[in-house]
Amino acid sequence: GAVRGALRALCLAALLGALRAGGVELTLELPDSAQRCFHQELESGTKFTLDYQVISGGHYDVDCYVEDPNGKTIYQETKKQYDSFSHHTEVKGVYTFCFGNEFSTFSHKIVYFDFQVGDEPPILPDMNNRVTALTQLESACVTIHEMLNAVIDSQTHYRLREAQDRSRAEELNGRVSYWSVGETLILFVVSIGQVMLLKSFFTEKRPSSGGAGT
Repeated sequence: GAVRGALRALCLAALLGALRAGGVELTLELPDSAQRCFHQELESGTKFTLDYQVISGGHYDVDCYVEDPNGKTIYQETKKQYDSFSHHTEVKGVYTFCFGNEFSTFSHKIVYFDFQVGDEPPILPDMNNRVTALTQLESACVTIHEMLNAVIDSQTHYRLREAQDRSRAEELNGRVSYWSVGETLILFVVSIGQVMLLKSFFTEKRPSSGGAGT
């Protein structure tokens, strides 16, 4: 009973640790010819990771760049559908990362990004300072924790793929609907034209009046 209780406590800690390590996840709408920027104050020597992906709009591409507090560009990509960037800060201050859709004149974009700051804390308090091997119970909890992190990453990936596929399906459905309406209008116009043309063939022409006088 005591072993099971300890196992449940450690597994619960692994689950909570995995959930706490989610960071900041946002989905934003990026209008055409627009740019959205975000700011985060970080300490020196801090690791951060930026993952982003365009879910819908245009050719599913966006510009992205990251600047340090001194205005130095430490990351810059143009017309990317998705990417991941990790960096260890060298100076303390406010870091800025921006998404740009300035190259597009009519396409709105939906962009998802995940901003992680710092390394994930160890699941066990003395994990980094241990000199002995992990017990079977501790090893099982560490394995569960890693599997939970993998599940969270997979769920995020599949949610993005599902949103992207749904957007494409809705776009395709709209195009099919417009094409069907266009075909209907064309058939309607052609039918009226044919009726009027056939009617003109069978319309009796009246003889012109006014013969020569005698």
